[in-house]
Amino acid sequence: MVTGPIPEELGKIYDLKALELSYTLLSGQIPGSLGNLTKLNVLYLFGNQLSGTIPSSLGNLTNLLELDLNNNFLSGQIPEILGKLTRLRLLYLYHNQLSGTIPSSLGNLTSLSELYLNENILSGQIPESLGNLTKLSVLYLFNNQLSGTIPSSIGNLMNLLELALNNNHLKGPIPSSLWNLTRLNFLELAINQFVGPVPSGIGTLVNLQELYLSLNRFSGSIPDALMNLTGLRVLSLFSNMLSGSLPPKFANLTDLVEINLFNNSLSGELPSNVCKGGNLQEFSIGRNKFTGPIPISLKKCRTLRILDFPYNQITGDISNFGPYPHLVSASLQRNKLCGSLSKTWTSSTNSTVLDVAENMITGRLPPELSNLVKLEVLILHANNLTGKIPQELSDLSNLYQLNLSQNQFSGHIPPEFCQMRNLQYLDISANKLSGSVPQELGSCTKLISLMINDNSLSGDLPMTIGNLRGLQIVLDVSNNKLTGKLPAELGNLVVLEVLNLSHNQFSGSIPSSIGSMTSLSTFDVSYNNLEGPLPTGRLFHNASAKWFVHNKGLCGNISGLPTCSSTPIVEYHKATRNHSLELAVSIPVCIVIVLSIFALVVIFQKRKIQEKAMVTDARDVLSVWNFDGKLAFEDIIRATENFSDGYIIGSGGYGTVYKAQLQGGRLVAVKKLHPSEEEMSEERRFLSEIEVLTKIRHRSIVKLYGFCSHSRYKFLVCDYINRGNLHEVLENEELAKELDWQKRIAVAKDVAQAIYYLHHECAPPIIHRDITSNNILLDAAFRAYVSDFGIARMLKPDSSNWSELAGTYGYIAPELSYTSVVTTKCDVYSFGVVVLEIMMGRYPTELQSLSMGQHQELSMDDMLDKRPSSPTVEENKEIALLVEVAVACLQTSPQFRPEMQDVYQKLALQKSHSSFASPSLTLTPEERREV
Repeated sequence: MVTGPIPEELGKIYDLKALELSYTLLSGQIPGSLGNLTKLNVLYLFGNQLSGTIPSSLGNLTNLLELDLNNNFLSGQIPEILGKLTRLRLLYLYHNQLSGTIPSSLGNLTSLSELYLNENILSGQIPESLGNLTKLSVLYLFNNQLSGTIPSSIGNLMNLLELALNNNHLKGPIPSSLWNLTRLNFLELAINQFVGPVPSGIGTLVNLQELYLSLNRFSGSIPDALMNLTGLRVLSLFSNMLSGSLPPKFANLTDLVEINLFNNSLSGELPSNVCKGGNLQEFSIGRNKFTGPIPISLKKCRTLRILDFPYNQITGDISNFGPYPHLVSASLQRNKLCGSLSKTWTSSTNSTVLDVAENMITGRLPPELSNLVKLEVLILHANNLTGKIPQELSDLSNLYQLNLSQNQFSGHIPPEFCQMRNLQYLDISANKLSGSVPQELGSCTKLISLMINDNSLSGDLPMTIGNLRGLQIVLDVSNNKLTGKLPAELGNLVVLEVLNLSHNQFSGSIPSSIGSMTSLSTFDVSYNNLEGPLPTGRLFHNASAKWFVHNKGLCGNISGLPTCSSTPIVEYHKATRNHSLELAVSIPVCIVIVLSIFALVVIFQKRKIQEKAMVTDARDVLSVWNFDGKLAFEDIIRATENFSDGYIIGSGGYGTVYKAQLQGGRLVAVKKLHPSEEEMSEERRFLSEIEVLTKIRHRSIVKLYGFCSHSRYKFLVCDYINRGNLHEVLENEELAKELDWQKRIAVAKDVAQAIYYLHHECAPPIIHRDITSNNILLDAAFRAYVSDFGIARMLKPDSSNWSELAGTYGYIAPELSYTSVVTTKCDVYSFGVVVLEIMMGRYPTELQSLSMGQHQELSMDDMLDKRPSSPTVEENKEIALLVEVAVACLQTSPQFRPEMQDVYQKLALQKSHSSFASPSLTLTPEERREV
């Protein structure tokens, strides 16, 4: 294995025709002396740790036919002089950190057949000169920051087979010249800002096999001309603004393997022969307006892996669906489906998601559902299911979400539910269940949400309910027939947000332990037989009286409730007579004292305000800020010269960050929200970040000093962290070297501690929702600070189901593709990605799914960033532990990911060989296209 820098002496082998040094451990810069090898035909340096710029001397290699520098850390601009390599057939520069614009001189490389510039930081427009490359068969420019429109000259590339421009900032309509590329078999334009209708000219691309136009702003109907593409295997148009019905000849596309039309406004009935070719594996048309029956061909499509059509108005009997031997996910909720869950559904033994909620499904649940041993999500709420809940469901050991609410289930709650050790969300409310609440339910210790309300349950609430210490979102047992005293063990549920015990027959007093439940935001015990004083505690200071109405005799210092008297009623009149004289004397005295104190306070406060208004020294001028922020607004306008571009230190999708020095000398970072047509959304995002940051006090989380909501601007003022973000540091060659292994380990631990604090020490817990290397700031000593809480949410019951997909591509947890439930495990997944990014020195784009059963091992030496000095023995141990933890965090199934508390403790104690379920890490050098 070759290691270290490329020797300068190689430049003296003047007759060398091929130099292949790929996938070694080469580091350092490409020596300029290689430009002396003028007879060179092939130069392969890909898959190394090379850094620095591409030397301009390579422009001397005029005999070069193939130049491959992919998968390194090369930075800077692509040299214009490369345009002199006119014999070049292959140019691979992808997966580096190249910036600047694409040189127009590349249009001189008229012999070029393949050009790969993808996965860099290239900006500016695509040069018109690329239209000169008429021999080009592959043009990959995806995952950059290119802007403007697609140049019409691209239509000259008549030999082009593959064109990928996805994940840029391209806009405008697609030029009509693109439809000249009749040999094209792969077209990827997703994640841009293209507008207008999908042009009918696309029908000329008769050789097209894969078409990706998703996540743009296309409108209008799907053109009939698209049906000319009879060889099409993948059609991805999701998340646009398409409308109208599907073309009648849609069934002509018999080679289709994947159809994704999710999140548009399409309507009408589905084509009758949508699975006519027998090749269809993914059918995703959710969140549209489709009506009519399910086509028979789709019901009998045995090749299906993903069947996804929620939020439509589709009809049909699901009893005769399937069998689907390869089915992984079925999401059919909120339609007009009828029938029963027949045994054919139980043959899909690879299924992980089954959601047919909010339909008209009837009959009993087949016990054979227990055959679906890989099932993770079972959602059947709001149907007309009857009979008993099969105890066999307890065999679904991977299940983490079970919702059977709003049905007609009867009988008892199966005590065997406790065997589902990974269950986090259990909702069996609004049924006809009877009997007692089983004590065994207290063994489901991973439960986050438990809803058994609106049934006919009776008996005591078992003490074992206090074992569910992980309950965070809600415990709802309301509208039952429960009796007896409230167990004091309820006080163990210290992270619980909502506790609803209303409309039962509970008696006795409210346990004092309830007062220590500091996370409670709602505590409803109305319509019971409770008596005695309310507990002390924060919640009961401003509690709503409606939570306590219709009880036997509750009292407390809450408006609407009688106050609790320490004097017995029978002694009332005697006590009144004995104290009447004392009251007559004491009341006037008290009034005089109170008025005197009030006058003094007013005078003091007025003087204090005047003093603060005159502060101009180094004291904390930010402490005087309020919501209007008059002082804040004027100070920041002055410090940034009215938000001049010269003060910009960063910019993101929702705001620009400025560096400002206040009059007292303090440096702060000012995050100003971008103006937008979506003002309400901006306001919510702004208030969300304020709400979160004002509740946080942690060393590894950026501190908020103040905020301003002004008619012209909205901004936050936070600590100024002078090193920039982690992503920028890892991209900078010198800083990445300076970020040695000791510092990298410390950064990972800082981030782990910050997320642990958000999840486990904040009440209620806070989900960040966008943990990325861009949102981790580093100070001069490379200490890490988590920032940007613009989409963070408190884990409250009214915000546990979010329909919008928030976060950054590549860091978002995979379950958010099929469920809207956002949990702390989403942050855990993102943390795993960031840790690998720290270890590898770049985003781990080659990381394959850890749940697909692949077990090809990769040595640690191959994986680690080669820019810092080699780690010591002790550092190697900590790195191995971090990678082990990261892989566990990247589990596809959230219930198999550790809690951040476990992660933090493992790292703090430096314990390896943990109980984390962590399959082998699999990395391949293959190029991966992502949408």
